[in-house]
Amino acid sequence: MATVKVYNIEGKEVGSLELNDAVFGVEVNNHLMHMATVLQLANKRQGTQSALTRAEVSGGGRKPWKQKGTGHARQGSTRSPQWTGGGVVFAPKPREYSFKMNKKEKSLAVKSALTTKVQNDKLIVLDGISFDEIKTKKMKAVLDSLKLDKALVVLDKKDENVILSARNLPTVKTALSNAINVYDILKYDALVITKDAVAQIEEVYA
Repeated sequence: MATVKVYNIEGKEVGSLELNDAVFGVEVNNHLMHMATVLQLANKRQGTQSALTRAEVSGGGRKPWKQKGTGHARQGSTRSPQWTGGGVVFAPKPREYSFKMNKKEKSLAVKSALTTKVQNDKLIVLDGISFDEIKTKKMKAVLDSLKLDKALVVLDKKDENVILSARNLPTVKTALSNAINVYDILKYDALVITKDAVAQIEEVYA
């Protein structure tokens, strides 16, 4: 089992924690991580884009000029794609972009992403994090003490003070342990997670 250091919010080492290899030490599957990332981004798409083809734009019933003798290239309709106001070639139409992954595939993708953070020493475990007030400066101080800039902070329970303190930091995002996803884990340079959140994740994914 991999062992990681545990820090407090002042950035001081206060202990260590053994991670479950069934969650944080699996064989990394890059293909599934890619699929999970594409899945999340695709499911966010509205798919409402739409444009008119030459068959759908109005007008263009009359040939603009005779076939020969004008010196112009032959034209059959003013609604052809090369004309201003004409139809669009292969016009995009509303469609559904979402697709599905099996539960086991999703689970392995998350575990692969978590494992990459451990392997790259980008998993920072805190003994806990809480603030007595909503203060962005306090969250910034925590990250500075850990020498981090771009981080995903995973909490074991909803804490409005922590969540709202991080909200104004553009390079920081908070998430609950039951709502982590591959895209966010890979997007942020470091994964800051509380000890209790680690236990919850191991309980779900082990």
